[in-house]
Amino acid sequence: MQTTQAVSRRLARTLILVGEQIKASFAESVESLGLPVPLARTLLALGAPEPMRDLADHLACDPSHITGIADRLEERGLVRRVVGHDRRVKLLELTEAGVAMRERIGAVVAASSPTARLEPHRREELLALLEQLLDRPPEDAARPAATSGGR
Repeated sequence: MQTTQAVSRRLARTLILVGEQIKASFAESVESLGLPVPLARTLLALGAPEPMRDLADHLACDPSHITGIADRLEERGLVRRVVGHDRRVKLLELTEAGVAMRERIGAVVAASSPTARLEPHRREELLALLEQLLDRPPEDAARPAATSGGR
């Protein structure tokens, strides 16, 4: 039987390797749709119209970076900027084309993710365990289910 420390090291190493596989699989999947990873991640993160600053927090990037991403998504007709309750705050909102692309991303990523090798009940078990490891509750409960491929 392995020591607790040995199991912890093996678990950490395995989680890192699986994370790297999922990131690579995600990148390959969205590339097949003609999207760079930052644009795809933004589409997956965007549910209801959301302030660009909040989106930057969710994606763990600088708000100025979101401006460039929003520009590129807007050029593709996938999002539009709308005025929020406070007119100084711009919200990003998915267009119909953006919703359709988010669905395509979700389907392609789910099919090609290493987690697709697991039986459905095992994926649910894994999801429950991983959610327990998060520092904060998953935001997906408030967002449309669209991703299983990583961030």
